[in-house]
Amino acid sequence: MKRKRISRRQRSHILYGYLMIAPLTAGLGIFYFYPFFKVFFDSFHVVGAFNKTSWAGISNYVTMFKDPVMWSTLWNTLRYVIVIVPFTLALSILIAALLNTDIKGRSVFRVIYFIPAITMSTAISMIWRWIFNSDFGILNFVLSKFGVPAVQWLSDPRTAWITISIVAVWMNVGYEMIILLAGMQGISRTYYESASLDGAGKFQQFRLITLPLLTPTIFFVLITTLISTFQIFDVIYMMINSKSLAKEASQSIVLYFYRNAFEYSKKGYASAIAIFLFLIIMLITVFQMRMQNKWVNYDQ
Repeated sequence: MKRKRISRRQRSHILYGYLMIAPLTAGLGIFYFYPFFKVFFDSFHVVGAFNKTSWAGISNYVTMFKDPVMWSTLWNTLRYVIVIVPFTLALSILIAALLNTDIKGRSVFRVIYFIPAITMSTAISMIWRWIFNSDFGILNFVLSKFGVPAVQWLSDPRTAWITISIVAVWMNVGYEMIILLAGMQGISRTYYESASLDGAGKFQQFRLITLPLLTPTIFFVLITTLISTFQIFDVIYMMINSKSLAKEASQSIVLYFYRNAFEYSKKGYASAIAIFLFLIIMLITVFQMRMQNKWVNYDQ
């Protein structure tokens, strides 16, 4: 078969297309792909001062699997995921459903709920750190009026991770609410009108129409929330003092990676931790995508 010749105009269009995507491609290569392969390379080396490397083989991974602190931080991270993800998803769906109704001032409420998503996490963490302060925090002050003794929210290993989870849920709800609200508004009103004519109430419409048609959006929100929770770092770093008794009980994998890389000067070992976290997130994401495909095929 003869190959179809490309005209000069088509070649110019192709060239312009490549020029348009060149900045994004360069950014991805410099800030995403190169760091990933650099971390993968460093995970098999001992990285010393001035980034001098020496081959270490799989010794970093062997050390990681034998490290009890690594497994405790993995358990802490899984604990954050188990608590933060379902609570954030449930609250986001509930708030999105309420703001999707004809309530007075819903535009104002949407802005209020979305403010934490556009506020710097460091500023939010410092405010919540003041609220949960055991000596002069406003929360303990309010509780003292009801005769409740002061709680060591950020220094007690039993309560520190719960405190972090509360702040993380509060920070993530607004962003996910906006995505779910957009998904709800994309559902045709004819479904609800037909259901109301058949005598279905608001709760039945939500259960039988909104949730099934919102499934792709819920899966997207679930995956993004799970990934961000596995990567939780800034809230813990800003709220938990490095000398606190709750340091290890609240430490996540990413925070442990940071401390090994920049505080303990073990960049090779830290790179192995980063690759291990990447594999965990990738496997969970693939599993979720397969479950989503099965769900869609089942519905069809």
